[in-house]
Amino acid sequence: MREGGIPMDILNAITDEYKKNDIPDFHIGDTVRVHIKIKEGSRERIQIFEGFVLKRQNGGVSETFTVRRIASGVGVEKTFPVHSPRIEKIEIVKRGEVRRAKLNYMRSRTGKSAKIKGRILTDEQLAAEKAAIEAERQERAAMIEAEAAAAQKAAEEAAAAEAAAEEAPAEEAVAEEAPAEAVEETAPAEEAAPADAE
Repeated sequence: MREGGIPMDILNAITDEYKKNDIPDFHIGDTVRVHIKIKEGSRERIQIFEGFVLKRQNGGVSETFTVRRIASGVGVEKTFPVHSPRIEKIEIVKRGEVRRAKLNYMRSRTGKSAKIKGRILTDEQLAAEKAAIEAERQERAAMIEAEAAAAQKAAEEAAAAEAAAEEAPAEEAVAEEAPAEAVEETAPAEEAAPADAE
């Protein structure tokens, strides 16, 4: 439970709708090419920012990643939300082999020491990696569909229960009115019987 009293599973179910399913499995140290949508007046164009992933922060729908590159001898860093609609796509250019979660030490390095050792993958490893990414994407899509179906079923059950609850008082009211009418009909008959006897 959060401070506001909203369960975490409900928050996750709401925010899962805004997550992207086509995000590649990139890691710290990988060289990526980020395609960003830039709006200029009424026109929209794609700008490409290429560099290595310095760090990834947070999780869920608010996850961000920072990309660093050297432009004209000056280090430039940009932080992007992973699930932002402004990001057209993320391409992995090269896999990097690092042993840290945040590469802050790279900011003070220049020249040859600023290079990240690349990880060479065979065709079989690349195929296996693509298959794993595709399987994870399908599993996530199936999970989202199952959650949506469960939510729809719960809503239908709640609507049916509400309709049944509205019908029950109406039936009770009809049942209460019926005996009252029967009593009114039998009362005159009872009054007429003594008159016949006289």
